[in-house]
Amino acid sequence: MFADVATRAYDPAQRKPADGATAADLASRMPRLVARAHEIAASLAYGVHGRKRAGVGETFWQYRPFASGESAHRIDWRRSARGDQLYVREREWEAAHDYFLWMDCSPSMAFGSSLASDDKLSRGVTLGLALADVLVRGGERAAALGLTAPISARDVIDRLARALADNATESTRDELPPQAPIRPRARVILISDFLIDPDALAARLRRFADAGASGAVLMVTDPSEETLPFSGETTFLDTDGGPAFYAGDARSLRAAYARRFEAHRDAVRRAAQRVGFIFLQHRTDRPASEAALALAMGLLGADGVSFEERR
Repeated sequence: MFADVATRAYDPAQRKPADGATAADLASRMPRLVARAHEIAASLAYGVHGRKRAGVGETFWQYRPFASGESAHRIDWRRSARGDQLYVREREWEAAHDYFLWMDCSPSMAFGSSLASDDKLSRGVTLGLALADVLVRGGERAAALGLTAPISARDVIDRLARALADNATESTRDELPPQAPIRPRARVILISDFLIDPDALAARLRRFADAGASGAVLMVTDPSEETLPFSGETTFLDTDGGPAFYAGDARSLRAAYARRFEAHRDAVRRAAQRVGFIFLQHRTDRPASEAALALAMGLLGADGVSFEERR
């Protein structure tokens, strides 16, 4: 079927499309994905610093010299009594944001080729869980979109993983993120291959933006989906269980396919950027930590949280 590239896609002939690609095996995968998410989060999270800025809160941040013109009630007299300088006691700003993460578990995400170590589903879920942990460590709250309320617990990875596994059938049917209610100023992070109608995605993103949300779109792709490295007599299987497509010699389609793929990716990018969402693409033959770092820097940096890249 394929010359040099093998695939690890699920056989659509053996499942009903409505079941989703991974409803049956998501729970069995989850321990491995959770462990990997903890590894990635640990490698990044110590570079995330809390919301170290002055503001309303209970956590002490720093003393700073009293400035002329400030109200005298702001002076910390106990600290000032140690010398001739007047000092103000500042507290850390504690206005955490809510981050709603959606990790696509629809049939097309089950695809993986021998060019990458992970299929798209494993990579997407791992990245989403790791990012949730990094966000919580940075002083934010994280939720699984449509499945959980925002939480700031240390075991956020385990909680979100459990919610995904417990709702596998319901959460894997749709290739679009759910139209769940979100609060104004929330952040929405969507992780998918976005092999869907860009207009449908644009409409869903517009709903989030109209609700006052911003966020990021991470497009996860297998390298074979970009380059179509197949040759010889080739038959493509529909991940949704539809009819197979006999392509003849796949090499004859390569140039036209590359143009079509690039046009689709650009349409997804425009849909995100039109509503102020960050767009990122991640190939599964690249280290997962790259995408996690890019997302953390883009999201936490936009919220004014310091993030240091550590190598």
